[in-house]
Amino acid sequence: MKGRTPQPRAQPLLSKVAASGSSIPRPAPPGHGSLDSRPLLEGRVGRDSAAGGNDAGAPTARVPGGEGEPHSPYPDARLGCTDKKLKAGVTAEGSAPGALGSPSQRAPRVKVMDPARGPQKQLPRPCLVLVLLNPRGGKGKALQLFRSHVQPLLAQADVSFRLMLTERQNHARELVRAEELGRWDALVVMSGDGLMHEVVNGLMERPDWETAIRKPLCSLPAGSGNALAASLNHYAGYEQVTDEALLNNCTLLLCRRQLAPVSLLSLRTRSGLRIFSMLSLAWGFVADVDIESEKFRRLGERRFTLGTLLRLVTLRVYRGRLAYLPVEQAVSKAPAASPPLDRQDRQGPVDAHLVPLEEPVPAHWTVVPEQDFVLVLVQLHSHLGSEMFVAPMGHRVAGAMHLFYVRAGVSRATLLRLFLAMEKGRHMECNCPYLVYAPAAAFRLEPKDGKGVFAVDGERMVSEAVQGQVHPNYIWMVSGHGDPSPAPEPQWPPPSRKPQQTRPTEVSL
Repeated sequence: MKGRTPQPRAQPLLSKVAASGSSIPRPAPPGHGSLDSRPLLEGRVGRDSAAGGNDAGAPTARVPGGEGEPHSPYPDARLGCTDKKLKAGVTAEGSAPGALGSPSQRAPRVKVMDPARGPQKQLPRPCLVLVLLNPRGGKGKALQLFRSHVQPLLAQADVSFRLMLTERQNHARELVRAEELGRWDALVVMSGDGLMHEVVNGLMERPDWETAIRKPLCSLPAGSGNALAASLNHYAGYEQVTDEALLNNCTLLLCRRQLAPVSLLSLRTRSGLRIFSMLSLAWGFVADVDIESEKFRRLGERRFTLGTLLRLVTLRVYRGRLAYLPVEQAVSKAPAASPPLDRQDRQGPVDAHLVPLEEPVPAHWTVVPEQDFVLVLVQLHSHLGSEMFVAPMGHRVAGAMHLFYVRAGVSRATLLRLFLAMEKGRHMECNCPYLVYAPAAAFRLEPKDGKGVFAVDGERMVSEAVQGQVHPNYIWMVSGHGDPSPAPEPQWPPPSRKPQQTRPTEVSL
């Protein structure tokens, strides 16, 4: 970076580092981030945060454009990192593996933006982000991966950060409920899909939810289930990859700052609970595998393969009733909001397609007769996992969810073939008569006798009657695909962060 003073070898920081208030660049510890075991971890801005840039000394390979190229799934695509356990109180060393941005990586397969659309919506440069990281997610190496793979690229791209480590379930939900969001240009979530679920629901529980939910979000995969990150990777036109290669691609998307709107799924249960989903709701086989494989979390995404094989041995069926609103009916016969449902709560958008669960579904809905199901899956995005291309039939259909169900009677061998074909998105080519797919704007699912469990974005939910509808283009996400679906977009620009009071840099080595 122009004007950068060569940095000495990194030494552990012994105290928190404050943001710089000087207009003159001053030396900063390599990696520009201070990491310790407390839940709130001060980020590092090597120069004045208003002026931009970070004086991070972490060496990274440069390519044209300055931010590297995406990874391709060649055999040696996994980037180097140590297996050594890290103590949370030690500062990142700021070194980056040589594989980052290496010339052998393949360029995107498709154009990221349509030139005819003009300038795309982007985060500012430089920008300041809040990183929420679960150090126990997936294989338990999220903090190590942040230091070795994410932090060097952020330093190179003038993205400053503050890092918060979550300590328990729903901790991220609590943090974003109370956080002063105006200080940040975006919220970055580094874990699996469950932590993003917490963040979105925490934002929707705030008194200022209408403003809070417009804060741009970014998903960096570091869990065992990384479906949202894999979907964003797919939308950007990158090859399907996993592990560190997927993390590298998603970090590059953050460095490039492009934003695109994605849909939100609003769910309501018979007990009155309202939940918001960024990804999926599953019942039956998929939910069983997701929840029951938790004990194999240290295997990473391989836990789902093992869970699938175990569940196939003792295949279960669940009886219930399913109804849905086909997409083609949603526009022509969209009802006004039902007054009883609208009065239940005003925290969140109005679910205009839904009526109270005690009432029958509207006449223009499609009703599936009560029967035995192997699985029901409601999916917003293309991927159910980094290697599960479950919805290859279209890119983020506006106002629609992908509804799949498998009826009882399917053999174990056929079900196994479907899941194996799903890795490449070819399961629909199997022409399985037990597999049904329908794009829908809303749905209702009523398990008989409450059997089975629901998994919402990978998180367990009690089995009871549930219904939901899609709210199109409701949330801004860091994405390589700038062309939103043809539906009303959320307000732009998002609320700007409040000016920071400047302080001199305080470095203690």
